[in-house]
Amino acid sequence: MLLVLIVGWLGWLSLFTERYRDAWDRIAVGIGFTIRTTALAFVISLALGLLLALGRISRNVVLRNVARTYIEFIRGVPILPLIFFLALVVVPDVAAWLGFDNRSISTEWRGVIALAIIYGAYIAEVFRGGVQSVPRGQTEAGLSLGLSRRATLRRVIFPQAMRAVIPPLGNDFIAILKDSSLLSVLAVGEVTLRARQYAAGSFRFRESYVVLVFIYVSLVLVLSFGLSRLERRLRRDVQPHDAHH
Repeated sequence: MLLVLIVGWLGWLSLFTERYRDAWDRIAVGIGFTIRTTALAFVISLALGLLLALGRISRNVVLRNVARTYIEFIRGVPILPLIFFLALVVVPDVAAWLGFDNRSISTEWRGVIALAIIYGAYIAEVFRGGVQSVPRGQTEAGLSLGLSRRATLRRVIFPQAMRAVIPPLGNDFIAILKDSSLLSVLAVGEVTLRARQYAAGSFRFRESYVVLVFIYVSLVLVLSFGLSRLERRLRRDVQPHDAHH
């Protein structure tokens, strides 16, 4: 109830009072930009995280150590310095190596790639944990049926692991949404940058950051509500199966 009251108060200020409404009109145009950036980074990080997770559980010692080194390096550096390093050093260098013009890569895509590379390491650990949560007997059962190790992983292990990884993946999506605010340092036009620009031009810092907090809290609450509904549905799907056994 306290949270509802706080969000309601912030929403009333942002939408129904004149001074705050002006800030809302200037800042809210970045909501679509923020959502698009978050969604793109999440999709790319999912693919990268899955590849890294497969490397972590691989029998190939080279792949296993490369994946582990990548994950440990990313997780050992704060996000903001990593964003600068990836967006302003790694992406331009890789683009030049591939023969692309650095100027053709927008700041939005640099930010998206940076977030995807960072969260790919965290999502890799989510996938690895989900795969390892499946009892080893399931792998042995798949192999005993004549499936290859790869087919067993794809047809037996992954479907069961997905139940375990969906909730933490939802949490990572919310984390990417919140950390997309850090892309304002790259002049990416999401809501945080627009709030900073409005505050600097009008000196209405209170109005700017009240609106900004309201936007982020609202987005996170909507996503959290959807994630909690999904978790309850997954639990309902599992309970009859468990009761049967």
